[in-house]
Formats: sequence, C-alpha cells, structure tokens
Amino acid sequence: MSFHITLKSRSPKPSKRFPLTLALSQASPTVADLKLAIEASALRLNRHRQRITTVEKKQVLDDDDKKLQGFGVKDGDDLHIKDLGPQVAWKTVFLTEYFGPLFIHPAFYFGSRLIYGKDFVHSKMQTIALVLILIHYAKRELETLFVHRFSSATMPILNIFKNSAHYWGLSGVLLAVPLYGPWNGQSRLSNSILSNDKYLYFWVALWAYSEFSNLLTHLNLASLRPSGTKTRQIPRGYGFDSVSCANYWFESLAWFAFTGLTLNWAAGLFTAVAVGQMYVWAVKKHRRYRKEFGDKYPRGRKAMFPFIA
Repeated sequence: MSFHITLKSRSPKPSKRFPLTLALSQASPTVADLKLAIEASALRLNRHRQRITTVEKKQVLDDDDKKLQGFGVKDGDDLHIKDLGPQVAWKTVFLTEYFGPLFIHPAFYFGSRLIYGKDFVHSKMQTIALVLILIHYAKRELETLFVHRFSSATMPILNIFKNSAHYWGLSGVLLAVPLYGPWNGQSRLSNSILSNDKYLYFWVALWAYSEFSNLLTHLNLASLRPSGTKTRQIPRGYGFDSVSCANYWFESLAWFAFTGLTLNWAAGLFTAVAVGQMYVWAVKKHRRYRKEFGDKYPRGRKAMFPFIA
C-alpha cells in the first residue's frame, strides 16, 4: 500500500514541473522518506534545499524522523515545496566566520609598524586584548568542531558572506584598527587606569569566568541533543535556572568585560551589536520553548538577562 502526496510550488509563477504527484512505498512515511522521494523524482531537488509546508496550516515539515501523519498530512493531500537555493554546511559557515578575527588581530598587532607608520611598544592592555581575542575565537572554532549540535545541516550559501562580514569586519578590522594603534601604546597609557594591573586583571577574571561559563552551557545544550538527531529538551542546570539562553548571557558578559578592559569605542560598538542580536535570538527561542513545552517550562525564566528580560 502506497502513500500519495501531490506537490505544488509556493511560487505564483506557473511551472511545468508542478503539480507533481509522488507515490511513497511506505504506508506510514516519515518526512525523510518524502524528502528522499523528492530528491529521486523529476525535480532532482537536494533534500537540504527543500522547504515543505502544509497548504492550510502553513506548518513546516522540518523533523525528518517524524511521520507525515504527525503533521496532520493524510494520503492524497497536497503540500507546498520551495527551493531554498544553494546551501552550505552550518559547520563550514561557523568555521569560516570565526577564522577572520584569528588572523586579522595578530596582523594588526604584529604588523603595527607597517600599518600605523611608526614604531611603538605595545601596552599590556593591547597584549592582553590580543590574547583574549585569540582564545575566544579559538574556543569557538573548537566548539564548532567538537561540541555544537546543529538542528539543520545547511543554511543558504549567501549566509557565509553575511556572517563573515559581521565577524571579519566588525569584530575583525573595525575592532583591531583602533585597538592596536600607537594611541594605546605603552607610553601613551602610562599612569592611566589602563596601565593599572588590578584594573586589567579584574576584567580578565570576569572575562575568564564568562567564557568558561559559556563553555559549560554549550556542553549542557549539546548533551540534550544526541548526535544526528533534532531532539529538543528543556535546558536545566547552571545558568539555565534563570534564563532560557544562558549561553548568550555569558557571551554578553564576556564582551562587556572585554570592553571594560580596553575602554575602546569599537569594542563597545561590537558588544552593543552582538548583545542586541543575541537578545533577538533569545526572545525567539524563549517563546519557542514556552510554546513547545507549555506548562512544563519553568515560568520564572527570562529570555536572556537574569531577572530582567
């Protein structure tokens, strides 16, 4: 007994390829079975480029392991399909965007004579800032390789340019240019607050605490999703007792500490942009958690900032 599905395009433009009726050999097929059938059909559309929705509810069929009936799809129903265009692996995007600051900051620090046109001795603040930047982005690269679990295998290929522009430009060049210049050199900062060891190491300690806490939250989140699945569970434990997105909270705290360490306008700008974007993501995740888990989800949690929002 086969399961029949008719595919229609979401595009208003007429196409000879649609409607397309598929006969799935499984009596109770999954979303993955449907995607494989589409890939093998006349459409030849890679499963990662497919966005399938129901006609009436506009619900996205995004859980490959779930039965079509679980989305309310019956034998003989119509579904809409959209080609998402060329895709690239999430892991590739993350590795590429984080690589930028890893070579941009050392280039400005060690190439300061060529870039700024004069000799000067770097201040302790500048050296510490470089080390913290390198540790931060090396940590992100390692987390991408060994920790993170991605709910989707790919994203649109244009995202690699958009995301890289953010990290290579805003956290790379724009941050490095004013940070490693002679105006922050040893002679210029002598007897200022930025040459005070107690001041510098206070911010380093806060940064280290925040980065380590961020790592713990990422390990926690990874443990909730077995490799190769899209399982979603309620995050609990360290940090998550107060907020839904503890990883974003500790990330924000780390950049706040970096800004305090450098007192640099570019660091402040990047922190403001990054925190603002993370808060937008946090609110969306917080709402999704509450919708998905209902009464099971802790009511006292905020989205990202403990006790605030």
